[in-house]
Amino acid sequence: MGIQERKERERERRRQQIIVAAKKVFSQKGFNKATMDDIASEAELSPGTLYLYFKNKEELYASLSLRILQYLYIRVEHVKDEQGLDPEQKLDAMIDAMYDVYEFDPLVIINMFHLQSSETLKNLSTQLLTEIKDLSRRSIGGMAQIFEEGIRAGVFIDKHPVALSDIFWSLFSGVVLWTNSKRIINEEKNFLKKTLNLAFKVFKQGIMCK
Repeated sequence: MGIQERKERERERRRQQIIVAAKKVFSQKGFNKATMDDIASEAELSPGTLYLYFKNKEELYASLSLRILQYLYIRVEHVKDEQGLDPEQKLDAMIDAMYDVYEFDPLVIINMFHLQSSETLKNLSTQLLTEIKDLSRRSIGGMAQIFEEGIRAGVFIDKHPVALSDIFWSLFSGVVLWTNSKRIINEEKNFLKKTLNLAFKVFKQGIMCK
């Protein structure tokens, strides 16, 4: 292994160390109360070291979303390319994929939904913002292809496939955020799965050709 390769591996190891620490601090204190000093302390690094990898707290917060978006894209592509499934079965598989995406890291995906609906995106580096936009665009595009296949087959109503994808994703993110806010008020009220089941059932019934 060359010197340059060792340096790159060490840099990636340190970056992951910071991300792990950030996730813990954000989960304990929330985004608004957490500071770069808190994260540096958790990672056992100097605050200055953090700024060598992330320009601000917002960028570090957003970086946590990349793994979720990458997993989302992989799951959507798998469903889209699955052989032997008709459009309705692919929709069912895509609904299952949404549950998998949530279970992959519930805390981070909730943070991601908050991030996407805030002004935080404006404070990100061009590279990170481009990565987030590209992964989101490709995932929505994959969903749209699934809906388009169903429209062509006469299984789904003839509406714009991208609009259907936007509605599907908005439904998922909205239910997750709403049920999470209710759980903050009352921890016993954890109806996420039941609510999602009903939401997806209504959505499916609405787009199926009679």
